[in-house]
Amino acid sequence: MWWSKSKVSSISSPLPCLCLLWLIVPACEAQQQDLGALLTAKCNSWNTKTTLSFPGDGSFANVTERWTVFAPPMYSAAISPATEEDVVKTVKLAAKYNISFLATGAGHGYGTTLGKLQNGLDIDLSQFKSISVNQSAGTVTVGGGVRMRDVIDAVFKAGFEIQTGSCSCPGFVGATIGAGVGRWSGIFGLIIDALVSVRLVTADGRIVQVSKTSNPDLFWAIRGAGANFGIITSATYRLHKIVAGANGGGQVMNADILVPANMSAAYFNALQSFSGKMPANLAAVSIVRYDADAGAAGILANWDYMGSEADGRRAMAPILALNPPVVSISTVPWNKLFATAGFGIDPVLCENNVIRDLYSANVRNLSASTMQAAFNKMGTFYSDHPEARGSVLELETFPNQAATSVPDGETAYPWRDALGNMIFLFSWDASTNSATSTAATKLGRQLRDDFVKTSGYPDLSVYVSYAHGDEKIEQIYGRNKLPRLAALKKSWDPRNVFAYNNALPTKYP
Repeated sequence: MWWSKSKVSSISSPLPCLCLLWLIVPACEAQQQDLGALLTAKCNSWNTKTTLSFPGDGSFANVTERWTVFAPPMYSAAISPATEEDVVKTVKLAAKYNISFLATGAGHGYGTTLGKLQNGLDIDLSQFKSISVNQSAGTVTVGGGVRMRDVIDAVFKAGFEIQTGSCSCPGFVGATIGAGVGRWSGIFGLIIDALVSVRLVTADGRIVQVSKTSNPDLFWAIRGAGANFGIITSATYRLHKIVAGANGGGQVMNADILVPANMSAAYFNALQSFSGKMPANLAAVSIVRYDADAGAAGILANWDYMGSEADGRRAMAPILALNPPVVSISTVPWNKLFATAGFGIDPVLCENNVIRDLYSANVRNLSASTMQAAFNKMGTFYSDHPEARGSVLELETFPNQAATSVPDGETAYPWRDALGNMIFLFSWDASTNSATSTAATKLGRQLRDDFVKTSGYPDLSVYVSYAHGDEKIEQIYGRNKLPRLAALKKSWDPRNVFAYNNALPTKYP
């Protein structure tokens, strides 16, 4: 029987801690059903602001809430540490009693490998929400539970900019450790390129400072494969000073466009014209979605230019020349872009507790024929599976000039030359039959294979934060990075404590 909070709280024995644990865990080998008792044992002396929650508690669902509920991890308990010391104590307790766990910031991970954790412990970092801008150093330090949306206002108000992801809800640190692809990788680089240092709790419960000068091998590894090496409680990033007149002085031209089905081929041809020559200040996200008004597939396109509207219009001239029926152009401060982009679609993108079955492929080339074929297949899918009309293709085409200016060996991230991250995201009502799930899986894999053929890469390559979980490890981390990554995994996490987020081997090949 699982321990509930009410059952655990009924333990009021005055026995010393060692004796209590002997009664609960014979031979010092924890069983999953004893997790609640282990966490609430009096000897733990958690900080008064550290909270524990269990299935059946009112707070448990909030603490363990996820962005996608497709193939999710399942928890028997959650701890929300208030201090770094309590994170350390939790990791040591988990190591001692073989408790499987995940550390979560915003609960935004996509990969199905996370679902391999069953009846484990959620180490919820939501209390690590500090944000501190150092004006003189030009840096910001954020806690491990800070979300993307929390950082941008604080940084903007201080007179700075920073590269971000493409929506507001993921954890900032969580987005970082995969690489942090986003709209401004052409002018600022990836988020990992802004990373200065982190404080990290290791698999054996030590706190280490990680930077170019302190544990530099680990600093290399966490920039692209960070989920494999520890729990980051705080991270410091280098900022970019907003200079009046430079790159628009913190202003962004935002262009939102609706493209009907009969213009899709022309749109994709225009998009292909940017292949290999996307201006550094320009970025686009093209969403193939079900257009309820038309009863067919359509495109919602968001184009952004870091600079003036006049320059932005010139940069995206091939798109505007199509004369789409709906075009909305505005200029906004960069910190308001999430709220503005895509006709304000961010709340929809960030809705929690939705089935999202995601596949993805990186591309070096933009192929109009591949995109149009995918558009047609989605149209058929919408017709055949009306219960899954919340499914979308999100075609991220971001510039890569600043990202590729960083030497490939500088970080563990292997796909700096990618021009597009093609995401195939399927969603349906949980009450529908398994045929929908089967059809989504089949089409997701088919679309992934289709894009690989024209990607410019010799094989499938996938941004780790967009990995489905069925890919080969070389397709996620890159064959040339794996020997060094595996050696570091063996050194820092030989027992594979951090095993559930596209885990690395401890030996390669």
